[in-house]
Amino acid sequence: MLLHLSTWPEGESYLAHRRAIILPVGSTEQHGPTGLIGTDIITAQAIAEEVGRRTDTLVGPGIPVGMAHHHMGFPGTMTLRPTTLIQVIRDYVMSLTAHGFRDVLVINGHGGNIASLNAAFYEVYEEARLGQGDAAPPVRCELCNWFLSPAVTALQRELYGDREGHHATPSEVAVTQHIHPKSIKIARLDPHPGQGVTFRDWRDFRARFPDGRMGSDPSLATPKDGERFLDIAAADIVARHGDFLNGV
Repeated sequence: MLLHLSTWPEGESYLAHRRAIILPVGSTEQHGPTGLIGTDIITAQAIAEEVGRRTDTLVGPGIPVGMAHHHMGFPGTMTLRPTTLIQVIRDYVMSLTAHGFRDVLVINGHGGNIASLNAAFYEVYEEARLGQGDAAPPVRCELCNWFLSPAVTALQRELYGDREGHHATPSEVAVTQHIHPKSIKIARLDPHPGQGVTFRDWRDFRARFPDGRMGSDPSLATPKDGERFLDIAAADIVARHGDFLNGV
């Protein structure tokens, strides 16, 4: 069940028996010469919808732009300031809690969002404490970075070994290929996709990783692999966060 394809009476009916909602969060940023700029929200949205289907949980609208300052050296990238992303998440969650939602699972597709998402959760908690004190409803926020789940990382190692890399990876590109097979991109890749994981600002990132990849080889990606990642990621999230979605 998708919030944006529902009516308000359907939302009211849902809240009569469930108080959980899933929010996909991603980014609009470069993913190397063959990765789609929307990779991080495409993957997060698809996995969130599959988890929602398997758990009968409502899925909210995806947040497509995240904190991607370090990718701004590449055309097409969009970014929010960390403080802006914190406030966007805060406003989303507070809007939902006003209607009675209590358990919010954020399925995140972009590593650069993690710090801001965790900070946003405490903005929500602190606002509730200051506004209502002990009378504040027991709102709970939980973060799931699908690409870091144990089952996903195990499959990454099995299929790609150290060629998985850290950005514009074959695993995330494979998921987009499965979801959008007509948008598969092919390009010649530099045999030296940059090394390491440290950088400062957007200029430093572009200098260290000239084509946008961080040690990855997305030419290994296939739509079949993407189907496996989607299934395994959803199953892992259900196993680890299912009780949370059920209010336990």
